[in-house]
Amino acid sequence: MTDLTTTAPTESAPPVPAPRTAVLDDAHTGDIRGALGTIKSDDTAPRRGLPAKFKTLLAIVGPGLIVMVGDNDAGAFGTYSQAGQNYGTSLLWTLLLLIPVLYVNQEMVLRLGAVTGVGHARLILERFGKFWGAFSVIDLFLLNALTIVTEFIGITLAVGYLGLPKVPSVLLAAAIVVAAASTGSFRRFERTAILLCAGSLLLIPIYLIVHPPAGRMAHDFVVPGMPHHAQLADVMLLIIAIVGTTVAPWQLFFQQSYVIDKRITPRFMRYEKADLWLGIGIVVLGAAAMTGFCAAAFAGHAESGGFTDAAGVAAGLEKYAGRTAGVLFAIALLDASVVGACAVSLSTAYAIGDVMGLKHSLHRGIRGAKGFYAVFAGLILTAAVVVVVPGSPLGLLTEGVQTLAGVLLPSASVFLLLLCNDKSVLGPWVNGRAMNIFTSVVVAVLVTLSVILTAAVVFPGITSGAILDIMGICGVAGILALGYAETRRRRKGWALAGPVDRAGKENWRMPPLDELPEPIVSTGRKIGLTALRGYLLAATILVVVRIAQLALGH
Repeated sequence: MTDLTTTAPTESAPPVPAPRTAVLDDAHTGDIRGALGTIKSDDTAPRRGLPAKFKTLLAIVGPGLIVMVGDNDAGAFGTYSQAGQNYGTSLLWTLLLLIPVLYVNQEMVLRLGAVTGVGHARLILERFGKFWGAFSVIDLFLLNALTIVTEFIGITLAVGYLGLPKVPSVLLAAAIVVAAASTGSFRRFERTAILLCAGSLLLIPIYLIVHPPAGRMAHDFVVPGMPHHAQLADVMLLIIAIVGTTVAPWQLFFQQSYVIDKRITPRFMRYEKADLWLGIGIVVLGAAAMTGFCAAAFAGHAESGGFTDAAGVAAGLEKYAGRTAGVLFAIALLDASVVGACAVSLSTAYAIGDVMGLKHSLHRGIRGAKGFYAVFAGLILTAAVVVVVPGSPLGLLTEGVQTLAGVLLPSASVFLLLLCNDKSVLGPWVNGRAMNIFTSVVVAVLVTLSVILTAAVVFPGITSGAILDIMGICGVAGILALGYAETRRRRKGWALAGPVDRAGKENWRMPPLDELPEPIVSTGRKIGLTALRGYLLAATILVVVRIAQLALGH
């Protein structure tokens, strides 16, 4: 019997197109080609077993490590060595307090980078308007340009101690930095950067040579205390300097853009957080080592506290701990200055490329991203020339950079917090309530320290009582602001934010910028941003005027 049943031809279902994302540069999509491994873009297999997870971590390592080691730059060498000379190891506890601050700030920007695919400056421009977008880029450009100068000051101090000629050494260092980033190979750059990061470990042999008392250091690291017989004002200003040199605005812009350039997506968030913890561990280890061996090497000597720059510290280490310690310190300073110059320059080039629509990726060669590399190389070469020009006020530039970074840091943290609460930007990756509470406290503390720092620059003879008054006023202002916000919430009948729905977050990416709804700017936010704008302008003008007066000899 003939089977008359017919079967309809099967048609394969059309492929589901991938959702559009906001990634601005097509070089930011594709395989992850890290210094220590590769992850194919179509590799979606789960990582089971320790070897597979370790290989993935090796491929991801880079953004957190480089940004943190770059933070232990020339300015940090001066600050931590001064803390050890002046107050021994009694301020080591500040490093312990800074660990969660470092993690929270950098975790938020790595989350923004992986989820949005858009740089920090561009997000500020799109979500807060042209004024704040332009302000953030101009502010970053000027501050970073000055910071790069301080990195080259560190290079001159290091080569001077080592007996190398200043001008050829500085220009050679500038050429090496530019060449390392301009090959068109992201992997080649990252391998160079990680190799340089390993140079920070040279601080450990110095620690072993000087062998400060480990028990005392461990105690001072976990038990807060103030130095005996020290002026509160002097101690507070040094603590602010430690905060300023450890948490800097350029770090936020660099890590977010570098995560994007490395093509890291939310699927690898856990590995990138581990990379960040690795970087934090190394930066805290280096800072503690510098503080400890400077405290031990110079204790009881008349020169203690008088080594005011890193070259002086190297000479002091040679005198009291041997030539090897001095040479290792100088090499570590040279290495740290090169890493810092590279990272700070890249953060600026990334931000300008992001905002101005320039091709901006280390995956592209010079021909494919001329504007990006022009900004990067221009900053490096200009800083090198400024440093080698006779008569440049290098000491004032260093002081000015640290001061301006401390003044401007709170604004960067405010925008970071607001972006991480924007559901259109981060969707299921927005901050939870605990993160917001902690970050708000951090921002409040940073604002207070910024006000103290501004007052100390404008009024060099500031007293301990004045500092305590400023802290009290800022505390009262914070309480009043919280009271206003809560009163307004109750009057409007707004409910407290509930738990965030995190379902499907591993595959969620921010849609294209032109598809995002317009942000809702509340009256309270407008008032807060206006007050912040006024404070930043006033504080920056006062600091610049004061530095100009010092430069002119007044």
